[in-house]
Amino acid sequence: MTPIQAHGLPAILEGRDLLAQAKTGSGKTAAFAIGLLHKIEARTYRTQALVLCPTRELADQVSREIRLLARAIPNINILTLCGGKPMAGQLASLERNPHVVVGTPGRILKHLEKGTLQLDGLQMLVLDEADRMLDMGFHEDITRIIGMAPRDRQTLLFSATYPDAIKAVSDAIQQDPVDVRVESLHDSRQIEQVFYEIQKGERTRTLVALLQHYRPESSLVFCNTKHQCQELADELWQQGFHALALHGDLDQKERDQVLIQFANKSSSILIATDVAARGLDIKDLQAVINFDLSPDPEIHIHRIGRTGRAGNAGLAISLFMAYEQFRIEAIENFQNSPVRIGCTTSLKARENFQLSPPMVTLGINGGRKDKVRAGDILGALTANTSLPGKQIGKIDIADNIAYVAVERPVAKQALKILSEGKIKGRKFRVRKLR
Repeated sequence: MTPIQAHGLPAILEGRDLLAQAKTGSGKTAAFAIGLLHKIEARTYRTQALVLCPTRELADQVSREIRLLARAIPNINILTLCGGKPMAGQLASLERNPHVVVGTPGRILKHLEKGTLQLDGLQMLVLDEADRMLDMGFHEDITRIIGMAPRDRQTLLFSATYPDAIKAVSDAIQQDPVDVRVESLHDSRQIEQVFYEIQKGERTRTLVALLQHYRPESSLVFCNTKHQCQELADELWQQGFHALALHGDLDQKERDQVLIQFANKSSSILIATDVAARGLDIKDLQAVINFDLSPDPEIHIHRIGRTGRAGNAGLAISLFMAYEQFRIEAIENFQNSPVRIGCTTSLKARENFQLSPPMVTLGINGGRKDKVRAGDILGALTANTSLPGKQIGKIDIADNIAYVAVERPVAKQALKILSEGKIKGRKFRVRKLR
């Protein structure tokens, strides 16, 4: 077990309230999922557990993990309720009285107010990434949801950071919680962390030099504003880098597409704000780059902890200007060790260098509602063709669209096969994502 599981699970299984600080990737989802599944009465068809998440991506991720752990429980119904999807389908699903509901506060509250979701049988309430939900302005929605829940319940509150607001929420909604703090610092042996001082107007040029020097296959770049995210993505794109922005101005379909392309290695660089990137489970991330330093040293540590996971080496690079020296000192104090300052003149720039991702994503205009499965797409690409299955990557299927990643050298061939052929005996429109 991970530390959060070892320290948190006993309290959860005893029925105690839990206030836990644990970073993304610490195993906290499995901890509360095992706890809530342990209490579920599968023969009683009512909502017995509710998990609140700040974003749809995190809610989908949590739902998948709960379903994975619940495979041995017959007839258990787990439902995800988030914005960005039609209410009609959710209303139909709610008629089947789900045992577990996972969702975002806004959509959960809407169903409660309509009377389509009932919490009278609720035994466990989980607030996941509670600090980020507060940052996103969900405090009032959460308060109203809790006001509609039974008082006699178990409440679990998970947070990556521990601001005063979290303690205030805990005091208001929990009863004598067990307080678990998992070490938020990362193994410095796994992450190479370097800071580079820059002059005014040099930020983007230095970032390009860093990408040319280190050549990471996948990078998560943090900016402090959504406007800067999009601006930087556009500028890098013009310079030959496959960079995508993730921020609050994107609609849900655009967000899903960006995340799928980055996860399946069809894009090398994801540029995001802290709010947009919270809860993302990105495997094998080679580098985290702080284009802007975070004002909070704890958030800085949380950012760089996304690389160097599962025993892999990671790279964390941060840009700063002379007037931000106080932030460097705050980070040093927080991690109890000095930081390494690199020299930009040591960076080896390469003329006409391009960081091309190894995969390309094809979008298929058919999905789950069309009964399209991953095996159907794989079969359409490989059956009676010269395309080897090993050159096909991740396949993601949504309600009305599917995405398949293929290796860049065979992208045109794969596009032609799918465009001219059939999937499950049907023709679908197929396009290459940029």
